[in-house]
Amino acid sequence: MNKVFTPRFIFVVSVIFVAAISRLLPHLPNVTPIAAIALFGGTYINRKSFAFLIPLIALFVSDLFIGFYPEMYAIYLSFAITVSFGFLLRKKTNLFTTFTASIASSVVFFILTNFAVWISPVYAYSMDLKGLTLCYEMAIPFFRNELIGSLAYNFLFFGAFYLAKQRFPVLAKA
Repeated sequence: MNKVFTPRFIFVVSVIFVAAISRLLPHLPNVTPIAAIALFGGTYINRKSFAFLIPLIALFVSDLFIGFYPEMYAIYLSFAITVSFGFLLRKKTNLFTTFTASIASSVVFFILTNFAVWISPVYAYSMDLKGLTLCYEMAIPFFRNELIGSLAYNFLFFGAFYLAKQRFPVLAKA
């Protein structure tokens, strides 16, 4: 059990839960740490099952307070894909790979969530190429905000973890 609950694990999980709670604070539309939580967890939580579960639980807990919405499944699917991107970062985590994974996670989020909006009966988009195109076009400002949030939060989380490892070597990989 001590091999799981290491100082590194506790630090990473703490960052994830604090970030999830920050979703409850006022913020610009889509400028949230959702993608960063998933990417950070996938990169730094060693057990793959925990790397999926812990960020998903944190997201779900914050959704309990925010409220549930019809397109949640698309957000959770994009979240799981982003955790998988974090697995790829484990081998080589640097500014370029983290930046690239941040952009990729934002694109996946944009594609999946807006496709879910398009097929949802809640919204009045026509079920043809014109309706799909309009749906994605209307979402561009939200994509910009999500991308800004993803880049900013990933810079914060990965940068803070890098600096913390320098100061506290116990956080470095064993």
